[in-house]
Amino acid sequence: MRKLWIILCLLLMSTLAGLGVQAATMTLDEALAVFHGDDVCVPYSDQGKAQLEAVIEAFRVALAVPPSLDETDQDAVSKFAVDVANKNIVNKLCQCYYTYADVFLTGKDQQLPVYKKGKAWGFKSLRMNPDFAATWDRIGGRDGFMTAVKAETDVAALYWTNSNWLRIAEFDIPGAVLGHIPEQSLVIADRTLELQPDYICYGSYRSLGTFWAKLPGDAFTRALIGMGQDLQKSLDYFCKVVSDPGLCPNCTDCPLDPSVNEYFENRLFFAQYYLMEESLWQNAKRVLESILADPIGTKYPLYNAVDQEKARTLLDEVNKHL
Repeated sequence: MRKLWIILCLLLMSTLAGLGVQAATMTLDEALAVFHGDDVCVPYSDQGKAQLEAVIEAFRVALAVPPSLDETDQDAVSKFAVDVANKNIVNKLCQCYYTYADVFLTGKDQQLPVYKKGKAWGFKSLRMNPDFAATWDRIGGRDGFMTAVKAETDVAALYWTNSNWLRIAEFDIPGAVLGHIPEQSLVIADRTLELQPDYICYGSYRSLGTFWAKLPGDAFTRALIGMGQDLQKSLDYFCKVVSDPGLCPNCTDCPLDPSVNEYFENRLFFAQYYLMEESLWQNAKRVLESILADPIGTKYPLYNAVDQEKARTLLDEVNKHL
């Protein structure tokens, strides 16, 4: 089955490549075929960008999104009527907006509006579960939201909502702390880990490792939200998805699965958010070089290519400290 998905992805890429760099018109079935398992399967190129734009448009057409709908407006998207049978399409649109901004756009002006679209569709998907909406509305506020999250079962909706939300928060970290976004984000990440640990190649472990490394460590943040940067917690999560017994000596079940090395982001985030934060420059160099030494492969053609590019940039920074 895995080989069949890879073949379908490659055939789709080859077919669309002949259509030029401009975004091609896609059917819904063609757009869905761009996904390999949980991941988006397009090349890291102008052609891949055009393909992803076509996928996004195909999902918008399938949902009958009018040009007048402001997709950055969470309230407007929440009120827009979508058949519950299309919840999977809403989730994939949320994911595609995240991927498009994360991979193909740069800077706040380009990225922020797209992350806001992804977040709006993510919250739309969550509220399409009547139990989630009822719990949130009954209790209200952050407490209602977090209570609803703890009972939610849609992993994709939770994961990609959180991914977009955290990227938005990075543009205004003080505002995110004052808005108590870290606590809410942590509840989502914990819930996705509980529901499906291996989703997007054990993505919740990456998310939590990054979360604890990137939290502000100042006294004000700790007093306000009751937590701050914790690199030991970060390591505890990363050790589940990297093969590094020298740095994870107390880990009896690390990594969780030999396949974790196939998804370069596991090692990239380990190097970037733990090893470099701890000034473990030689170890960071070793891990980053291991990413560059591995073939991108056909299973994760987009993010592995992106992560190799990021690894080269990070390695330049690491070498300045050696």
